[in-house]
Amino acid sequence: MNALRTVHGAAALAAAGSLAGTLWTGVADRGVALAFGLLIAVGELTRWSGTRARQAAPLATAGSLSYALLGSDAGHRTLHDAPQVVTVVLAASLLGGVPHIWCGRPTLDHLARRVLTVGFAAVCFQPLSNRGVFDSWSGPAYALLLVALLVLTALCDAVLAAVLAHCRTHWPFGPLLREELRGLLGIGSAVCATGAVMALAVAVAGLWALPVFCLPLLLTQLSVRRYAAVRATYRQTIASLARATEIAGCTPAGHARRVAALSLAVGRDLGMTGGELTVLEYAALMHDIGQLSLVDPVPAGATAGLPAEEQRRIALLGGAVVRQTGVAAAVAVVVERQADPHRDQPPAARIIRAVNAYDEKARDAGPDGPLRALEELRLGTADDYAPEVVESLARVLAQPWAWRESAPAEDGGRRTALSDPAPGWVTHG
Repeated sequence: MNALRTVHGAAALAAAGSLAGTLWTGVADRGVALAFGLLIAVGELTRWSGTRARQAAPLATAGSLSYALLGSDAGHRTLHDAPQVVTVVLAASLLGGVPHIWCGRPTLDHLARRVLTVGFAAVCFQPLSNRGVFDSWSGPAYALLLVALLVLTALCDAVLAAVLAHCRTHWPFGPLLREELRGLLGIGSAVCATGAVMALAVAVAGLWALPVFCLPLLLTQLSVRRYAAVRATYRQTIASLARATEIAGCTPAGHARRVAALSLAVGRDLGMTGGELTVLEYAALMHDIGQLSLVDPVPAGATAGLPAEEQRRIALLGGAVVRQTGVAAAVAVVVERQADPHRDQPPAARIIRAVNAYDEKARDAGPDGPLRALEELRLGTADDYAPEVVESLARVLAQPWAWRESAPAEDGGRRTALSDPAPGWVTHG
């Protein structure tokens, strides 16, 4: 939490100092400031609110970066400085974020990142630009300069995002940073490119270039939003399929969702990210679907105590069902191999096997059930369960917040926990 306070404190100091400096010197190029302020405010109004997206407000971010790297307007050098850039961006972000703040959506981390990254870009560019250092730069050299500054700014933002996510979720920092850096290749690159193009276009054509060059990013944002909606529907369909075992009475209510939520937390602890976590979640939700093919149901759906051959048969039946549903083949592979010896399993199958056994052994076993279940898993690490997965499970169970968070959705957002915890999950270390 010290890192979280440091980031918020640095953003607050930057905002306060910029506001004081702007009030002291006044606003330069008010028309330019107003135009970019309106663009940023509109971008904030259209900010994604359904998920904690990696790039929640791409239009506002591109406008902010463009203003930070703006050196001239239709051939006339602009006179705004770095404090004014931060002040205008912050004011516009607050204005456009009023509906989100009113609805109680998380905003503080978002604003802190915006202030620090825009301030970084403005400090690197505006002092030299106002002194005329870049007046002799033209053509590819000037464009490359803007691109280089945007790349550095994007790296700074990725580090800040990873730090904030680590402080909020206590997930490992390294995988979070890799995930943020990987996200730069998606809509992050479109945001940086649009910011550079807008700064270059306004320098030549004036402020009328803003709506023209914002349109491609706006269309991209709408497309990504639609894609995210399709993926969310896809996931809901898989969750509905997973409930078939509960409706049929093969497994207890909530078992699949508990296994999925806890598996995601363990996967996060072990450094899994992105698509790996998506496959893990889908496979965890559908790990018991093979029981639908059994003539005689397993009592209480507890497969962990069955003979190894019977476990493999149910797993293969489950994989066959998953393949028929049209879900990705990688999910079917994980479901099929969850009963294999742990040394031969892929990481996702190792996690699901251990978490499934834990949930089966811990439920309905009284207050000491979770402790006994974890001890049984530790005793079984020689043959049945991967030692690193069992130790990761123990760490997750010792941290109440760990299982309450889950994996990033396909659009870059992060989903909340899939269900309530099993009894006793957070009562032991």
